[in-house]
Amino acid sequence: MNQNFDILVVGGGAAGFFTAINIVERSPKTKVAILERGAEVLGKVRVSGGGRCNVTHACFEPNELVKFYPRGEKELRGPFHQFCSGDTIEWFERHGVELKIEEDGRMFPVSNSSQTIIDCFIKATEKLGIAVLTGQSVQSIFKKDNFWKVETQNENYIAEKLVLATGSNPKIWEMLQQQGHAIVSPVPSLFTFNIKDPRIKELPGVAAQVTVKVKDTKLVSTGPLLITHWGMSGPAILKLSAWGARTLFDKNYQFTIYVNWLNDVDNEDAEKILKTLKQEHAKKGVSKKSPFDFPNRLWESLVLASNIPEETKWADLSKIQLQNLVNQLTNSTFQVNGKSTFKEEFVTAGGIDLKEINFKTMESKLHENLYFAGEIVNIDAITGGFNFQNAWTSGFIVANGI
Repeated sequence: MNQNFDILVVGGGAAGFFTAINIVERSPKTKVAILERGAEVLGKVRVSGGGRCNVTHACFEPNELVKFYPRGEKELRGPFHQFCSGDTIEWFERHGVELKIEEDGRMFPVSNSSQTIIDCFIKATEKLGIAVLTGQSVQSIFKKDNFWKVETQNENYIAEKLVLATGSNPKIWEMLQQQGHAIVSPVPSLFTFNIKDPRIKELPGVAAQVTVKVKDTKLVSTGPLLITHWGMSGPAILKLSAWGARTLFDKNYQFTIYVNWLNDVDNEDAEKILKTLKQEHAKKGVSKKSPFDFPNRLWESLVLASNIPEETKWADLSKIQLQNLVNQLTNSTFQVNGKSTFKEEFVTAGGIDLKEINFKTMESKLHENLYFAGEIVNIDAITGGFNFQNAWTSGFIVANGI
């Protein structure tokens, strides 16, 4: 027995729900079903942002917003002009969910609970009569006459239009390859660096505003860096991992980084600052207090690494010791040996080749009536609500296109 719908949405995550809801809100008589392989829908929404759901980011200018997407920057410009962060805020407010902006620009529901977003979506699907069918793991997808046929392990579905919002699901990518689509092979994005180094061993929890570079590449990033038990994390590192997803994968996650703990101060200026300190604080101990805007514990560790004994006074600093300290401050070298997944926000770089998608409608250029929303395509962003914004925007554009 085949179940017939006008539109099938495969994937019961953020992008799938947003697409389905927007389709039926435009065209209430349309018969739409969401197929989800798991027992629960919206699982990633539940755990995202530490269970608070980082809905979007307070960046309201499309040309600025695209800069947070290592893959998709060029392609998202048009879509963001149609549906940007401001539209997201308005959409959720219209559906009874108020959002708030935090200091770093991330936006959350005022309730501080991802359940608010889940309830909003479930309520909307019930109200609009969208069928949400769980435990439907797709086994095959093919086009028959003018219809798409989707077989799950226990049902067959037929629909005129098919929307795939399955995130980084290798099985679906494989089926699309059989349909002639090119898939950019997935590699991890958003990960932290594993570093074993005596200079940071005792410093978990210490943070500083830095510039980080990856040796022998053009990869560079500025922002807060957090020292952890296994190495380094924080926005500066996560940004590097996103922009360098392919490069660092090719290096098998074995590479060297340079950290400038003074962020934008170069070694010439750093040397001048230290020479001034040497004159002004001649009688004081060098390691006692950090003269820069980062914690004392980090300063002590860098002083020690510069071969400056603990009791050394500023006046007694030799030329070589001063030079060592300049190097530790502006160009600390660390060996990265592997990566760790960042919390539960596992994001992959990879997916359907962007050249095969019409970004005015998110429709496949190879197959009529086949649409894509969310992370199934080769688009991903750094952390901060941007991956969700891509889900909302692409879902909106699909609904528009349909």
